[in-house]
Amino acid sequence: MEAVDVNINKCKEVSHIFKELTNRIPIDSFTDERFYPPKGTDTELVTRYFMFMVAIDHRTSRYRPFEAIVDGQLYHGADLLYKLGMKKFTRDPEFFSPERMAKITPAEVASWLSVKGIDGEVITVWDYEARAKLLNDLGSKILDGYGGSCYRVILLSGNYLKRDGRGFIDRLKAFKAYSDPVEKKAYLLVKFLNRRGILTFTDVDNAEVPVDNHVSRIALRLGLIELSDNYFNKILMREPFTEYEDIMIRSKIRDAFKVISYFAGVSPLILDDLLWMFGRDCCTRGRPACIAPSNSGCVKLGMWRDGCPFSNQCILLSKGVLIDEHLFEDTYYY
Repeated sequence: MEAVDVNINKCKEVSHIFKELTNRIPIDSFTDERFYPPKGTDTELVTRYFMFMVAIDHRTSRYRPFEAIVDGQLYHGADLLYKLGMKKFTRDPEFFSPERMAKITPAEVASWLSVKGIDGEVITVWDYEARAKLLNDLGSKILDGYGGSCYRVILLSGNYLKRDGRGFIDRLKAFKAYSDPVEKKAYLLVKFLNRRGILTFTDVDNAEVPVDNHVSRIALRLGLIELSDNYFNKILMREPFTEYEDIMIRSKIRDAFKVISYFAGVSPLILDDLLWMFGRDCCTRGRPACIAPSNSGCVKLGMWRDGCPFSNQCILLSKGVLIDEHLFEDTYYY
C-alpha cells in the first residue's frame, strides 16, 4: 500500500449519509451582508472582494483564538476575517482595488485585521506579513496581466475551470495566494463566485472540494483514506508533517470526496457546504459532539437527532481513538 491511498469501499459506504445530510441544509448564496457584499453590488467590486479576501483566507487562530465581539455579536476565525473585510468594504469599496492591494503594507494589514478580543486585549491576525505579500502579488499581477480587472480573469477563462492552461483555476495558479497544488483557496473562490452568479463553468467534472483542516479531519476520522502506520502514528502523536506529506494527504482526501460526490449525486462544491458546517460545529478538533454532546452549534444544524450520523463508520467511536487532522501549520495554502 502507498503511504496514503483512497478507501473506495468506505467512500461508497458513507456516500448515502452525505447525500441525506446535504439535502437537509440550505445552499448558501453568500449574500449575508455581515460577511459579503450585498446583492446588486457592481460585479467588478464583488469579484475583487472575494478574490482578495479568499487570498488571505487561511488559518487565523494559530497562537491564540482569533475571536471578538463586533457590532454586538461574537465572531470567530474565518467569520471574523470576513466580518472585518466587510466593515472595510462598506466604508471604502475601493480598498480592494488591485492598485491598493499591490501596495498595501504589513502595517496596514495588521491595522485592518486587528480587533479588541473578548478579554479586552487587541488581537491581530497572526501572519499579517505573509498576508500582505499575498495581496501585493495578486494586486500587481492583476494590474500587469489583466489591466487591473479581477473580473477579466473570469472572462478570459471562457467558462472553463481547467482547459489547456487557460481556465479559471489554471489562471489562478499564477498568483502566489492560489498556488496550493491541492487548490483549496482556488476552489473556495470558485464556490463563492459561482453562487453569486459571477462565474459559470461548463466542465463541471473539474469541480472539487476545497480541502482544509475541517475536511481533512472528517476524512481521517471516517477512514476515507488509508494511511501507513508511520503516518497514522504521526497524527496520533501530533508530529508535524512536511509540505510534501501534507499535499499527498490532502490530494487523496480530495479524491475521496470526489468519489463520495459521484455516488451521492452531489456536486463537490455543494458537499463542501456540509463538510464546512459539520467540521466546524460537530466533528470539531479535540472535543467533537460525540464526546461533548452539548455542542449547541451541532444541535442547531439538525444533524444530531439520534447521535452522530456516522457513528457506525467513525474510527474515533469504533476504536476509541481521538484522531484530529494531520499537523501542518506553516502554510498559507489553507
